[in-house]
Amino acid sequence: MSANPIGVECKFLVDGTLTVSHVDLEGRWTAVEQGRQWVDQLGRHVLLMLPGQIVREIRLRPDTMTWELLPEKKQNTYLV
Repeated sequence: MSANPIGVECKFLVDGTLTVSHVDLEGRWTAVEQGRQWVDQLGRHVLLMLPGQIVREIRLRPDTMTWELLPEKKQNTYLV
């Protein structure tokens, strides 16, 4: 599964971090809560909480300066 382009409304802060406030989901701008963020060789990653307490990851690609909504990760299930 590949990542999908996504519109993101955010502010870059003086310390280099950013704050994401809204994302464009299927043509509708939706308010989000932001979690952890990090940078690696693939770009800047941000965890978001979407409505319904759905956690998703977005990534800003440095080569194109475009945001992508990454595919959902399957959660591990453990037998206890």
